[in-house]
Amino acid sequence: MNVEYTHEITQLLLAWSNGDPVAYDQLSARVYHELRGIAQRQMRHEREGHTLNPSALVNEAFLKLMHCRQVQWQDRLHFYNFAARLMRQVLVNYAEAHHCQKRGGPQQQVTLDETLLPTKEKSLEELLMLDEALEQLAVVDERSARVVELLFFGGLTEAEVAELLGVSVRTVKRDWQFAKLWLRHALTGATE
Repeated sequence: MNVEYTHEITQLLLAWSNGDPVAYDQLSARVYHELRGIAQRQMRHEREGHTLNPSALVNEAFLKLMHCRQVQWQDRLHFYNFAARLMRQVLVNYAEAHHCQKRGGPQQQVTLDETLLPTKEKSLEELLMLDEALEQLAVVDERSARVVELLFFGGLTEAEVAELLGVSVRTVKRDWQFAKLWLRHALTGATE
């Protein structure tokens, strides 16, 4: 990533945190394209006929971001991590509002493929189950849960995740492997 761009984004984040209303508008214009790319990667794996599109997902995230003025932004990666979490919340909230099963209804078993990416056939209920499993994983190993969130929901690279978390790329890969195994077990009961 361009050092000048990274510095510019960080400066806009700091100005916005300090109450500069123009900084938010400038920041929005500068990061929209990257956030839309993250949203496109996430939506590519959603089921056919999903009523949210990448632009709507980014817009929903921006609406939530507008109320986050008090966040003490560290840098560009911190911002993208935060935005990825907001997008995850939007998708989960969407699933809960539109397709959540009634309490006591039949439970559907979620399958987990090798890359942890959902297929277009996966339902919103499965996204909710994955979200719940991620919350449980965070109790067991918070960093591994963050790695999943940043790689899967955030669309960051392993190197970006390593930088954000202050660990090596090798550690990110180990956490990713552990998280996939743990989530596979949590969602399907499989041990391998």
